[in-house]
Formats: sequence, structure tokens, C-alpha cells
Amino acid sequence: MHDNPSPPEAMTYREGTYVIDTRSGRMAQVMGTVGPRVQLRRPGGGREWEVTPVALRLATREERAVVSGCAECVALRAAQRQAVDEGGTQQAVEATTAVRRHVREVHA
Repeated sequence: MHDNPSPPEAMTYREGTYVIDTRSGRMAQVMGTVGPRVQLRRPGGGREWEVTPVALRLATREERAVVSGCAECVALRAAQRQAVDEGGTQQAVEATTAVRRHVREVHA
């Protein structure tokens, strides 16, 4: 009797992880999963799309630097964290919108 090796499993990604959709080359952030598919959204926001995990790879440090190395991104995200921590729903929504608008307009 032969042992049949199981096929390699696809990588799993935590919510918030930056990945590259290898089908299109687009950088995206993992938003969640639905069954076997991964839900993605551009870092600046917008419409989500779904892919199988095998169509993804982790974004490199250089690819993430476009989003994470920007001083304005850092300041906007700090303001977003503060608004969320302080519990102000409207302020948190406005701060999140500001982050997404900046990323879409500057980094997309």
C-alpha cells in the first residue's frame, strides 16, 4: 500500500495582511474569508473581490513600503487608532475614511 501524499495546502493569511493577487499583480489587504476563498480590498478601500488562496502571495517589504513608509499614512493611521480607542464612532469613521482616501489618491 502506498502513502498518497496530500496536496500542498494553500497559505492562510490573517485579516489585515498585505498580499499580492498574482493573477493581476494588484496589492491588496486581506479582509476575511468565505469558505475556501479569501476576500481582498485595495489598501485605499473600494470594492472587495475574492480569490483562492493559491492565487496569493505575501507582499514584499518594498511593496508594503508604498503604504507603510509614508509619513502621512503613519499620521493618519495614528489618528485612526486614537479615534477607535476613544470610542467615538463618528470620529473613527471619519479617520478611516481619511486613511482610505489618502491611500487611494496617493498610493494607488
